[in-house]
Amino acid sequence: MKRCSFLFIVLAFLASLAFAQGIRREAPKDVVLGKMVVTAPPQITIDGKPDQLSPGSRIRDLNNMLVLSGGIVGKTLPVVYKRDAAGLVHEAWILTEDEYTKLGGTGGGADGFKRFVELLALIFGARR
Repeated sequence: MKRCSFLFIVLAFLASLAFAQGIRREAPKDVVLGKMVVTAPPQITIDGKPDQLSPGSRIRDLNNMLVLSGGIVGKTLPVVYKRDAAGLVHEAWILTEDEYTKLGGTGGGADGFKRFVELLALIFGARR
């Protein structure tokens, strides 16, 4: 009986490892590049302009783990972010300075936006 339960636990663990390897972080769609500072949650600034996090907002670090806004108060973070229907910042993905620099140099216009999306796909594809 103990062997069966031990075998079941081992198989469940191996199955969860196999499932976890199949998860891939995709580049977010419809995002904007900026520098975010959490002043006093939910109050933030984006590129020096006052803004606000939405209720239930999610901030993800380089490992796609959730970050609490209270833990990053006062830090200037390079991010890509999305807004909700009310115009509040709902999701943000923290970038490295190198990623931010690469994305910041894309310029404007349709070609710049296309290059921005391509670079996002490369950055998030490299994070597995």
